[in-house]
Amino acid sequence: MEGVKVIRYEDFSKLDIRVAEIEEVEEIEGADKLYKLTVDIGDGKRTICAGIKPNYSKDELMGKKIIVLTNLEPRTLRGVESRGMLLAASSADEKKVVLLTVDSDIRPGSRVS
Repeated sequence: MEGVKVIRYEDFSKLDIRVAEIEEVEEIEGADKLYKLTVDIGDGKRTICAGIKPNYSKDELMGKKIIVLTNLEPRTLRGVESRGMLLAASSADEKKVVLLTVDSDIRPGSRVS
């Protein structure tokens, strides 16, 4: 893929990627695309803001097991501190977003490698 930087394994190994289960989905006041998600990452719960509202309803998200980058520096979006990032694939025009999920039952907090 043209223009994509190659990283060393040591760079990849710094990422803490885990399975998380969505336990709560909330609207964020004034945000057209963002949800506030409460996820179980095995050793506790995290709040993550995600711009997936145009693609998923609250009901579709509840209980879904997703893939989350947990050691990303916290960032405040619309007054909500987001402590991680869910992983998703998007179409070239970014109109379609699909969450990365697991294909079999596995505990929240399981490491992805």
